[in-house]
Amino acid sequence: MHDIDYHTAAAMLLWQVDLGATEAMGDAPLNRYDLADAAPPLPRPAQAAAPAPLASADPVAVARQMAAAAASLEGLHAAMQGYDLCELKRGAKSTVFSDGNPSARVMLIGEAPGRDEDMEGRPFVGKAGQLLDRMFAAIGLARSSPDPAAALYITNVMPWRPPQNRDPSPAEIAMMQPFLERHVQLADPDLIVVMGNTPCQAVLGRKGITRLRGEWTTGYGRPLLPMVHPAYLLRNPAFKREAWADLLALKARLRGLA
Repeated sequence: MHDIDYHTAAAMLLWQVDLGATEAMGDAPLNRYDLADAAPPLPRPAQAAAPAPLASADPVAVARQMAAAAASLEGLHAAMQGYDLCELKRGAKSTVFSDGNPSARVMLIGEAPGRDEDMEGRPFVGKAGQLLDRMFAAIGLARSSPDPAAALYITNVMPWRPPQNRDPSPAEIAMMQPFLERHVQLADPDLIVVMGNTPCQAVLGRKGITRLRGEWTTGYGRPLLPMVHPAYLLRNPAFKREAWADLLALKARLRGLA
């Protein structure tokens, strides 16, 4: 049998989980009624305890301190890679930080990486990302544009993929809020677009994206427009009409700020 590296093994395990193979099975049937009479399991090997300051630390307070110390986007990326108090990091292949032009007038905040994003290390690269690129290209914006007036800068609330693409928990979102706020401060966009419930909860403290979408508000001291996530549009194509209206509203707002 050939040796395989960690990331290959993790990808194989994630593939099985995506297929629904979430419980290990043996070669022989097991009578669970006999388990009470079975010999007790062998003790697990002792694991090294986390350092006392880290084990007892408030994850949000640590995140706030690390984020505040970052003086650049590169420094913030390094700080997030060094943040070890979120369990999602242990099961992720990549720390998905950002994509696009950091000087863009528009900063787009998504939810969390999916499988494709975790494998590639960039946000919005799967089918939802392809739809997102077509949507914003329709109003003259692209993540690949070197012109800040025609560019997008993209990140997510969560830099690590939740297992089986579940929604991030409130505690996980709270840990990432200081990093997200510092990210906005360092990128310094003119406008923010939040796509989906997770960024609405992180930035606005509210959920219900189908009610919030299309209504301009303020987040981190900047004009902010909630929009539905492209993945929602793939499942509900009839909602593309509302998404197009939101894109036109964004285009008009950018023109007014020019």
